[in-house]
Amino acid sequence: MDYLGILFGIILLSHGGDLLTRSSVDISFKLSIPKIIIGMTVVSFATSAPELIVSLNATLDGLPNFAIGNVLGSNIANIGLVLGIITIIYPISLKQRFYNTDFPLLIMSTVLFYYVIYTESQISRVEGIILVIAIILILFYLFFYQKNDQSEFSEKLDKDKISIFKSFLYILFSGSLLWLGSETLIKSAISVANKLEISERIISITMVAIGTSVPELAASIVASLKKQNDLSIGNLIGSNIFNLLVVIGITSSIIPLNGIDKSIINNDMLWVVLFSVIIFPLAYLGKRNVLTRKKGIMLLALYLIFIIPLLN
Repeated sequence: MDYLGILFGIILLSHGGDLLTRSSVDISFKLSIPKIIIGMTVVSFATSAPELIVSLNATLDGLPNFAIGNVLGSNIANIGLVLGIITIIYPISLKQRFYNTDFPLLIMSTVLFYYVIYTESQISRVEGIILVIAIILILFYLFFYQKNDQSEFSEKLDKDKISIFKSFLYILFSGSLLWLGSETLIKSAISVANKLEISERIISITMVAIGTSVPELAASIVASLKKQNDLSIGNLIGSNIFNLLVVIGITSSIIPLNGIDKSIINNDMLWVVLFSVIIFPLAYLGKRNVLTRKKGIMLLALYLIFIIPLLN
């Protein structure tokens, strides 16, 4: 039953996140908010909502390592599992934006987060606010210096012909789905962890993280089959940045994350850094500026090297 609970929680989170994204975008259109703003804020925030609700709920339940493990595991899965699979399906040609914007911002976000978590083995309320300020600065940068590059957002955002009142009702309903899904997922995952005699960190960074990455995997596979992989890598990198700065930033701003497991700092965070950095050298290995199927297999193999020892 606990495994069914995990599956049910993931389904609720997936549907809740999708409904929140669509409803938020629809309201933004009706309020005449520019597409570039919608794409950089509303869509990015809404797609990170499952991770945010799970981490916030876990922290409220006194499970800080579960909250952080979920985010770090999701970031690792996004690159190793999701990017690996979609690259195997169809190779990705890396555009100049990856080198000029996406990759540098990912590295800066990862380094900042690593510094925050490494210094005191905790994330205080002040440090959480610093992470939130960092994402605000990034959004300002993207708006003022990248506002001409709107094609990515224009292709993704469509208007729904429903009233603004219904859109608000859908947002409230999606919030209920997200909260119920997170409650179900956390309780079921902790029960499984207790039965298997593994820590909350292990269950969150593996099973739960893979579960919260399912929406990204599904969307990326669809994009890959349509040969639109160049959009997928930008979305995955953006999701990783939001996970580190927004999810953990907001969570720790509300409730400081104390008592962080040393394994998160000495092991898991190093894997996050590795998966953040590895795309760059892969871009120059063999066929330049292209993530080929062989490189996708390498990413997937590296993810298995990370996750299999944790499950044994």
